[in-house]
Amino acid sequence: MKSDKILFFIASFLIAIGIIFSLSLGVFSVLLYDYDNTHFFIRQLSIGVISIFLMWALSRLNPEKILTFVCIYIFFLAMFLLMLAMPFMPSSLVKEINGAARWIKLPGFSFAPIEFFKIGFIYFLAWSFTRKIDGVKKPFWDEFWILVPYAIVFFFIIMLVAIYQNDLGQIVVLGLVLFLMIVLAGISKKMFFSSFSFFIIIIICIIKFSGHRINRIYSWLAGIKDILAPILPDKIANSIFSDDAQAPYQISHSLNAINNGGFFGEGIGLGTFKLGFLSEVHTDFVLAGISEEVGFFGILIIVIFFYALLFRVFQIASKTTNQVYYLFASGVGLMFLFSFMINSYGITSITPVKGIAVPFLSYGGSQLLGSSVAIGFILMISKKVKFKG
Repeated sequence: MKSDKILFFIASFLIAIGIIFSLSLGVFSVLLYDYDNTHFFIRQLSIGVISIFLMWALSRLNPEKILTFVCIYIFFLAMFLLMLAMPFMPSSLVKEINGAARWIKLPGFSFAPIEFFKIGFIYFLAWSFTRKIDGVKKPFWDEFWILVPYAIVFFFIIMLVAIYQNDLGQIVVLGLVLFLMIVLAGISKKMFFSSFSFFIIIIICIIKFSGHRINRIYSWLAGIKDILAPILPDKIANSIFSDDAQAPYQISHSLNAINNGGFFGEGIGLGTFKLGFLSEVHTDFVLAGISEEVGFFGILIIVIFFYALLFRVFQIASKTTNQVYYLFASGVGLMFLFSFMINSYGITSITPVKGIAVPFLSYGGSQLLGSSVAIGFILMISKKVKFKG
């Protein structure tokens, strides 16, 4: 059977969009760091071509023979050899950006293990849930003890990613994927809500005991104070809004960039907020930069293609009869969905900003390769389902 061509072409189209805007939106960083004009474009183009080829190559393989071995290998390699080794690596190898040590510096490029660990972690959950959770109703404490090992593993991941690498956004993505995969695997609603409540408490504790995260929350609240303050009781408003907090200037510039794009945009390459007003516009704020240049109509088309990709992934998941493939494909789709939502909500001030890349669109080799590997695995699975269209 053939793999799903539509999914392949949608992913390739999104990669091409990301390559185009890596040339347009990286202009300020090019000037700031005295790079060549095509510095980001050439890098993203090179990784983009490799990523498309990688998707095609993976789609040719038989998932029954290779998928479990490769994904479990990725999981353990990324977690035990790279993520555990990073705290002990010299500063010359571990690249720190904006206070976060998330990249291993290699000759010519930097590598973020978390982008590949997520894929292996999702497959590990799918493979393990299929063996441990059978959908049969069990007493609460039986389910509790089934989930305890996963809670221990996830707590360890929180320590590695949220504490050492200062990347709470990825923990939120993985946590949401984990709990929805538990539901899909057949755990009871009572256990799901108990586990999810515990996860929320952990996240609140991480934020509560982290000064810069508390400041970020207050800064976000300052940005929406004019909206919330009039509709909240004075006592509640006084308790959640800090007089010392200032609205994040990045968000105001992001919203202005989106507003400046209007319906049809300023034109590709003609945006102004990317010229130093909105830093990291080719990475974390790529959607705002794209919106200014192609407008509401252009970003709507891109969003439609992105959600078409998600729809295709979930369709493949729903049509497979293999429970591991079903949970894995669903988990990958959820990972893309939550990454997109957290980024888009952040740049529009609906939620606090987190450093989450937009799959396929943000500049960055690790996220692009990781996203493409995930799609390659889904394409591999698509050959084993009766999928029309």
